[in-house]
Amino acid sequence: MTGRANLQVFADTVLQLARMDGNVLVVTSDSRGSGKLVEFGRQCPGQIVEVGIAEQNLVGIAAGLASVGKTVYAVSPASFLTARALEQIKNDVCYSDRPVNLIGISAGVSYGALGSTHHSLHDVAALRALHNIVILAPADNFETAEAVRQAASLSKPVYIRLGKRPMEPLHKAGTRFRIGKAIQLRRGQDLVFFASGETVARAADAADQLARDGINAGVLSFHTLKPLDQEAIRREARRCGAVITVEEHSVCGGLGEACAAVLLEAGVGARFKIIGLPDEETVTGSQLEIYDHYGISVRGLAGTARRLLG
Repeated sequence: MTGRANLQVFADTVLQLARMDGNVLVVTSDSRGSGKLVEFGRQCPGQIVEVGIAEQNLVGIAAGLASVGKTVYAVSPASFLTARALEQIKNDVCYSDRPVNLIGISAGVSYGALGSTHHSLHDVAALRALHNIVILAPADNFETAEAVRQAASLSKPVYIRLGKRPMEPLHKAGTRFRIGKAIQLRRGQDLVFFASGETVARAADAADQLARDGINAGVLSFHTLKPLDQEAIRREARRCGAVITVEEHSVCGGLGEACAAVLLEAGVGARFKIIGLPDEETVTGSQLEIYDHYGISVRGLAGTARRLLG
């Protein structure tokens, strides 16, 4: 069963919150359409601010609104929000401790064929280096709705990166979502996938394929990239002895390098492989074509697992 795009779930959830609380505001940089916020503007016209294509102003205005008690969601394409407005995120939001919810839409390679200018393969790396910000990359509709709701009450800066492809549900009823705690989708014995965002579904499908070959692969959804669930990383690496990290982000400075640092500092030895976008000019194509090119496919991940296990 295929669900909705995480981006649509964000828009629906923030609309629900705004109906209940007039202090919930959305600020956009000419992103009402791409952010699925047309209906929000129709139903809550007094709770949406349009700043035009001006990402630095977007963040500054959002920080100002947050400073007077508003619950603010600042919405803009991830590639621009975390590059053009990085200084404002650093100073106006993080350094000033303003509880702004920064929503990076069409993250990773969601814009696909528009090319590298529209890919956000740097955002996690850049923001991980900033003090005082939570970074979330939900995998499916359930994780997205929970991330948006919990971010509203966290009272600190939050960045949520969202894609626009319909996502299949990954979680059983009753699953608990806690910021800072990875969710275990499958328990492994031979190998474990640590994945984030829309790549989690690919890792889960690869684990299913490996199971048919007698390989027991675990899968963890790292919906929170900062603070990272270090205990889960150490525990699962010790149990399985082989780790593959999967992310829709550069291999430089993302989930993979963060997990490697945790394991090295803890003295945990494991066979280890980072799957993401390499440090080179990214090929142009649809999101799924780019995934397949760089091995973020079911076949590619299963093959990497087999090679890692020898």
